[in-house]
Amino acid sequence: MNFKKVRLKNPSFQYTFMISTMITDNHMHLYNHLRLKALKQFRQAGGTHVFLVSLLSHHYGIAPSNGDDFRAIFDDHIKLVERANEIVKAYAILSVHPAEITILSRRWGADRAGEIMKEALEIAGGYVAEGKAVAIKSGRPHYEVGDYIRRVSNEVMMHAFRIAKEVDCPVQLHTESYTKEGMEEIARIADKAGIKRDRVIKHFSPPRVDEFSEIGLFPSVIAMGDNAVKAAGQGDRFVLETDYIDDKSRPGSVLGPKTVPKKIKELLKAGFDEDFVMKICKDNIEMIYGIELE
Repeated sequence: MNFKKVRLKNPSFQYTFMISTMITDNHMHLYNHLRLKALKQFRQAGGTHVFLVSLLSHHYGIAPSNGDDFRAIFDDHIKLVERANEIVKAYAILSVHPAEITILSRRWGADRAGEIMKEALEIAGGYVAEGKAVAIKSGRPHYEVGDYIRRVSNEVMMHAFRIAKEVDCPVQLHTESYTKEGMEEIARIADKAGIKRDRVIKHFSPPRVDEFSEIGLFPSVIAMGDNAVKAAGQGDRFVLETDYIDDKSRPGSVLGPKTVPKKIKELLKAGFDEDFVMKICKDNIEMIYGIELE
């Protein structure tokens, strides 16, 4: 295993660490701002592996009337990931974002919106089966919705779980803000669908590693503030993400592309060793996605 030496300065003294050459951001988008330049920044900061997640249909100028309309989105995203691989090692995650339920319901009504989303998830699963992507993304809205939309969203999410089980891939979830009760409900839905809980990845997770371990879902901790150190203080059962959106109207949101490498350096500074870094940046990634990082 190769390591490179990095010096981190402190007002009172200097730290020298050996940093693993494998640093992974588990959830990033590329849209209309830096695009591939964001990955060059990630690489320059020490990043090596990234999971790129497709966006909502309107980001691609598409107003879906059926699931097949998502093929253009998925094809566009896969081509982008192919280009990204010229910079770092990148993997495609195909998203049917849970907010599509609101967008599509305005035109088609909630029931048809749910059917379109299920159709799109089946297509996404087909791309995974072909080896063009490593996961699908689903979930339920992060904002307040009525009971009926919530119910349809849960049905769509369960459908995603069933597809993922069939094609043997994980599901990244975009959901409402974390509560233990909410995650326990999702875990029960996963059980009903037959997918293993540790293949359900909660995107934008808080550093509640202990609670996630208890529930069984896998946390992708947002690398904000001291979240990485807080998560590490509870164990190594997590991965890190920026949820970088790459939107020129919100540059740097949610977190910039250099953030995960910076947080890895903070973990080393705090006393966590290279084996710990490899656990969260390589071993956990390989386990949840069923792939081997190169």
